[in-house]
Amino acid sequence: MSLRIYNTMSRALEDFSPIEPGHVRMYVCGMTIYDLCHIGHARMMMAFDVVQRWLKASGYKVTYIRNITDIDDKIIKRALERGITIRALTDEMVAAMNQDIGALHIETPTHEPRATEFVPQMLSIIKTLKQKGLAYQAPSGDVNFSVRQFPGYGKLSGKSVDELRAGERVTVVEDKEDPLDFVLWKSAKPTEPEDAKWASDYGAGRPGWHIECSAMSCAMLGETFDIHGGGADLQFPHHENEIAQSEGANGKPLANYWIHNGFVRVDNEKMSKSLGNFFTIREVLAKYDPETVRFFIVRVHYRTGLNYSDVHLDDARASLKRLYTALDAVKPVEIAIDWSDSYAARFKAAMDEDFGTPEAVAVLFDLAAQVNITKSAQLAGLLKALGGILGLLQNEPTKFLQSGVVQTLDTVQIAFRITERNDAKKEKNFALADAIRNDLLAQGIVLKDSPTGTTWEAA
Repeated sequence: MSLRIYNTMSRALEDFSPIEPGHVRMYVCGMTIYDLCHIGHARMMMAFDVVQRWLKASGYKVTYIRNITDIDDKIIKRALERGITIRALTDEMVAAMNQDIGALHIETPTHEPRATEFVPQMLSIIKTLKQKGLAYQAPSGDVNFSVRQFPGYGKLSGKSVDELRAGERVTVVEDKEDPLDFVLWKSAKPTEPEDAKWASDYGAGRPGWHIECSAMSCAMLGETFDIHGGGADLQFPHHENEIAQSEGANGKPLANYWIHNGFVRVDNEKMSKSLGNFFTIREVLAKYDPETVRFFIVRVHYRTGLNYSDVHLDDARASLKRLYTALDAVKPVEIAIDWSDSYAARFKAAMDEDFGTPEAVAVLFDLAAQVNITKSAQLAGLLKALGGILGLLQNEPTKFLQSGVVQTLDTVQIAFRITERNDAKKEKNFALADAIRNDLLAQGIVLKDSPTGTTWEAA
């Protein structure tokens, strides 16, 4: 059976066929880096890590682009609050992101472009859109996309412009000809720092969020590529707007397959920073080992909502121990996977059906049970090899089984918690500042404040 992918555009499973035989070009919307990544971000990056791993295991060359948004209202606000440059903030956050997702064995994409490196390409697209009558400059200096001038708007979300207009919650802005119109170029404000401004034919300013991804994806993968991915929350308006900009400028489909991962939920609400119900990756890794967190995410299908709780993580840890117990009892031999083997064939069938990790993980448990019965080093080797495709079971079994659940903080994690506490104090959120101090104390870290700053020592 060939690979089938659920295409959000068609709302159906489709046989996968790349534009260039043997080569998959995939773009995934990455992080807006003004703060530490939370477990919802990890879920998105993990979903597409598994996608690219399976594509490679299936024999494809994969060019995987996951961008970094390094200019944005929130980034500017945070840099000003901390009194540092935008570049200093984004460099710090990129380093933190790479450390956190590296711990989860999320592989580095082929390329990880920053939005600020592609401003000329963004301005080129805007110029084309304006020439085609799809964009206009408002009295404020902003350049907006004219949604009603693009006939295909709404095809990804499955709604007409009138339906979207009826349900929109956007405050009417006098600068826009229609409330659904969105900004391509933001005119510079006097209060914004100089490193948030670029020169253009429309005056000093900076790009809107949506145009960034259109420019980066088309510049690096071509005007039409195979897979475009991201979280389900990006389907509208971000991806809808990307389609309008890119196809409006180029007259070609942006991507052939659209993949969206489901939300992480806490108490049946989407986990997000705006709701304040999120857990950073670092907070989770302070309690659970990275492989347990990875297994917790991977064993749920990428399109299914993921319910976050300590109970579910504890269960994931116990389940993962069962697999490692089989590998601890029988030393695996290194093997090349024979896809005609019954277990490997079942695993492949599961992954070929829209990256069906729950069924693939079930194969791992069946295989582990057989290893326990037969004591076969070959089957143990197959268990380890199949697990490796999902980024699992590559640790030393005895070491994993003997390790505790609670992890110690490293110096970088402590420094970030101190920064978070300092930011909370500046914002007069003393309850949060005290909570961070108490959390660190519970993990054996004592903070000491002085006029020159905050230091720490082990309790």
